[in-house]
Amino acid sequence: MFHFSIVLNCVDKFLHVYFTDSCVLFIDFFLVGIFILVFYAVLALVLIYLERKICAFFQCRLGPMRVGPFGIFQPVADMIKILLKEVIKINGVDVFLFRLAIYLVIIASMCTFGAIPFDRGLHVIDFNMGVFYFLSISSIGVVGILLAGWASNNKYTIIGAMRSGAQLISYELSCGLSLMIIVILSGSLKLSVIVEQQFYVWNIFRGGIPTIIAFIVYLISGHAETNRGPFDLPEAESELTAGYHTEYSGIQFGFFYLAEYLNMFIVAAIASTLFLGGWMPLHIIGWDLFNEIMDHIPPIIWLFSKIFVCIFLALWVRWTMPRLRIDQLLKLEWKILMPISLVNILFMFFWMMYL
Repeated sequence: MFHFSIVLNCVDKFLHVYFTDSCVLFIDFFLVGIFILVFYAVLALVLIYLERKICAFFQCRLGPMRVGPFGIFQPVADMIKILLKEVIKINGVDVFLFRLAIYLVIIASMCTFGAIPFDRGLHVIDFNMGVFYFLSISSIGVVGILLAGWASNNKYTIIGAMRSGAQLISYELSCGLSLMIIVILSGSLKLSVIVEQQFYVWNIFRGGIPTIIAFIVYLISGHAETNRGPFDLPEAESELTAGYHTEYSGIQFGFFYLAEYLNMFIVAAIASTLFLGGWMPLHIIGWDLFNEIMDHIPPIIWLFSKIFVCIFLALWVRWTMPRLRIDQLLKLEWKILMPISLVNILFMFFWMMYL
């Protein structure tokens, strides 16, 4: 099986020939940072294009077709347009908090992105408490959203931020409990260990009914945390114009826009890593020839295939279900998903103890 870690080790050995250890470490950090920033931007453009095409498919349209073959350069044109737009200065805002909110939202998504294992050894960090790292670092984005609404000095942005804070904090509970099912099953919080344990059977099948329920609850909760339909109450255009980022313009709005798409990718990546085997190929016990064929497919292809399947499901829900009211949204979490998650984690505990 080919792993990108082999290439990275070769590059690292080459750098050690010409530079000292401290210089090599600095170069590694610099290259990793550049790679994440570039991949961040390119991935957002790809997701924007895919959403438009999938949206058009559900609505029996063609989607973007004029800018480039099949409209593939339409997201690039949109990016250029948003970079050239004027950043409007709003009177009465708290300038420091107004700008800090942007960086908090971006930092939260990028730090979460850095912990995703794309291949064996191909991740920025691999903490022993990787699952807790996901849950904790992703919560920083809530602070950025609340600051954006408060610092804008606008009643609509404050209402949008309050809605978003209530929604994200509520659904994080069910999301965290669903991930704890995998922690109980695997006996580890380390992401690389969890992926390696899924060599023959993915966790969604290895844990029986509890993991299937946890997977469904996680997909619903994760979709709600991305503020996308039918959970897009913080940005309800008919009520709150654009919600918490109403007063942001130009590239400032673009950062929120990019973070939203990257968060959608991160939710799908976590689901693929913890429930669907991550970068691990599909193996079947006793099917040696089949397993050998699957091993020839690069692991990163496996991971991205699973991620885009989860993203397709999220887009399917968005363009199919009507928007919920705020009371329905919170009722779904506190009266349905939360009790299911609590009962499910207890059932998983007894499953592991006595079965």
